Amino acid sequence: MDRRAFMGATAGGLLAAPFPAIAQTSAKIARMGYLALSPREALPGAVATMLTRLAELGYHEGQNLIFEFRNADTQDRLQELVAELVGIGVRVIFARGQDAIRAARAATTTLPIVGLDNEIDPVAAGYAASLARPGGNLTGIFLDQPEISAKQLQLLKEMMPTLSRVAVLWDPAVATAQREAVEVAGSRLGIKIALIAWRGPDAVGTALRTASQAGAQGLIVLSTPRILDPRYRPIVAEAALKSHLPAIGLTVLFAKDGLLMAYGPVQRDMDRSAATLVAKILDGTRPADLPIERPVHFALTVNQRTANALGIKIPQSLLLRADEVIQ
Repeated sequence: MDRRAFMGATAGGLLAAPFPAIAQTSAKIARMGYLALSPREALPGAVATMLTRLAELGYHEGQNLIFEFRNADTQDRLQELVAELVGIGVRVIFARGQDAIRAARAATTTLPIVGLDNEIDPVAAGYAASLARPGGNLTGIFLDQPEISAKQLQLLKEMMPTLSRVAVLWDPAVATAQREAVEVAGSRLGIKIALIAWRGPDAVGTALRTASQAGAQGLIVLSTPRILDPRYRPIVAEAALKSHLPAIGLTVLFAKDGLLMAYGPVQRDMDRSAATLVAKILDGTRPADLPIERPVHFALTVNQRTANALGIKIPQSLLLRADEVIQ
């Protein structure tokens, strides 16, 4: 895609300094790559957050930082784009999401990679020897899925004490670890899990209606780039409401689009933490020596409008703990 057009759409074009100005400076220039499988419209805020944090740490785009942005609309394009980043000599690749991380690792085992992902376990995937000592060319910010899945089930149970069966919407292409985590959490909490594979926006309404008719009392929407697509989140939220399924997703975006609740890491903080790791690598630290981090800050969002539409009275205990209540 046209990087200048993309960056001009973020922060009023503030981030898109002309490259000739960079060439004239005497300071040492750092070149980093940003790789994602995501629609263009889903990324400006995250990119702006990363560039702001990098500037705080001394790396200013247009002065001593060349920011090479690449995003793909399909998985097939990712390998081509990461090869392009390696070919132009970036010093570090920031890979956002499981597909981008996989493509970056397939392309290089020596160039530093900082990954950010809500779905995979980097140790189980073979990307790192351990969280504390990654030992290879990859570090980053990765979510602890078993913990988050159990918490989401607990929140649904607190909302509906009689909850015994929950449908789980998941993407088989990327969310195997999440699926396994929620199944383990369900077994531990005595809640039966009914899996619904994502087959696209046209199929989700029928799938959720069938799940509700089969006895599902609630819904967990697992994290995946395809379901997180801003074109599809409202479709999922509307389908859950029509099927009378109180639903919870990972990011606040789901609640804003109409799910009953969202509970998960604060994405802005994850982007800032990832930028800090990028800066450390640009400063000379090896990724092998940078421990893989877990998100620190989590947020609970409750959509009161959706609760009213579902005829659900939100317990005061949840309202008091909520970081945001959408009226």
